[in-house]
Amino acid sequence: MYIPKLYREEDREKILEFLRQNNFPALVTHDGEKPIATHLPVEIVEGENGALTILGHMSHANPQWKSFGEQEVLLIFQGAHTYISPRWYDHVNVPTWNYMMVHVYGKVRLVEGDELYSMLSRLVKNHEAQSSYRLEDLPQDFVQKEMIGVVGLVVDVTRVDAGYKLSQNRNDADHENIIRELEGRGDEDSAGVAKSMREKRVK
Repeated sequence: MYIPKLYREEDREKILEFLRQNNFPALVTHDGEKPIATHLPVEIVEGENGALTILGHMSHANPQWKSFGEQEVLLIFQGAHTYISPRWYDHVNVPTWNYMMVHVYGKVRLVEGDELYSMLSRLVKNHEAQSSYRLEDLPQDFVQKEMIGVVGLVVDVTRVDAGYKLSQNRNDADHENIIRELEGRGDEDSAGVAKSMREKRVK
């Protein structure tokens, strides 16, 4: 991903938080003829010595899993993004777009059996933390039958590129006016970009 130096994010903890908050990335691979992608829920796991792995699963009927092989895969995590009007500057300019984006690269290995069960159980617990619903409490023959239709995968991360374009190149007056305009729109993406702009400026 092309990232101008001004917009590159290097803070590991902030990147990990972003990945966890935007945990429905597009997994992109190549099947030998064309690029293919699937959006899927994932979990971010930090291991020893800073090793990073991403846990996920997809339908067994989805042929993309057959393309994994030895190739490096790409996971695209997208955060808030929105149009920025040139009317918000104190000088003549052109429209642009603010966004937060992280590209994660890695090698995939497939998991099954007990490892897949553990992965799915962990996913359920995380998303059902406020309830008593657990995979372990379901009829286990039903769970095993459902697991047949799932392909579990682990991505061992090799590199991460994070780009946050948040009007870092604007003077204080324009920067503050952009935030006010975004906050006045009332939509979630504009509010998310405005919040991140404030946080980034304080850095």
